Amino acid sequence: MGMSMLDYSKVILENVSFDAELFVKELRKALNRLIAPEAEQLMHWCLSRYHYP
Repeated sequence: MGMSMLDYSKVILENVSFDAELFVKELRKALNRLIAPEAEQLMHWCLSRYHYP
């Protein structure tokens, strides 16, 4: 089975986490692609893991 968009978004964000500006840019793109419940999960994941956006 393939990777979900939520999981894919997390991988991308992990790969760009060294640069806050790029992280926020990719986060915005991910939030636009995801359905509302997944977007909320992604925001919770970001806040718990990186303490930003």
